[in-house]
Amino acid sequence: MLQKKRLRLMANSLGLFSLIFGSSPVKRKKRKVSTVKKRPAVTPAQRAAARALVHKRLEHFNQYYHFSYNKVAIRNQKTRWGSCSSKGNLNFSVRILTLSPEAQDYLIIHELCHLKEFNHSPRFWALVAEQCPDYKRIRSGMRTMDAKGMGEMVY
Repeated sequence: MLQKKRLRLMANSLGLFSLIFGSSPVKRKKRKVSTVKKRPAVTPAQRAAARALVHKRLEHFNQYYHFSYNKVAIRNQKTRWGSCSSKGNLNFSVRILTLSPEAQDYLIIHELCHLKEFNHSPRFWALVAEQCPDYKRIRSGMRTMDAKGMGEMVY
């Protein structure tokens, strides 16, 4: 059998109202306040510069690899330098502009090689090494940069 309970609106000494269900106040969850800093917005000029750089270097390295890819996207990603989808789309962070030219090339080669080897197997790393023999040192430097926070953009 259902019990009937009263819902009451009570005012406290400060003039704030509380809902009372039965004999005890209704408990509400507190909203969590985010402490994560928002990334600054990326300007169209920065996005265009990153897109031009990526397309230029993709053309250059793909003369060697001859891989086919679909879309190329430039995003304001928080934690990834780049990615390759199973549909053949290549994504790069606009923060590629903050990397050294050799790290930019490594990143583009890395994602381009995922079109052939969609993993990090020894065959994948052999493909990367064909155009970027010093990839281990560059990758190590990029991981250090990740630990300190991805490259900061100058606004």
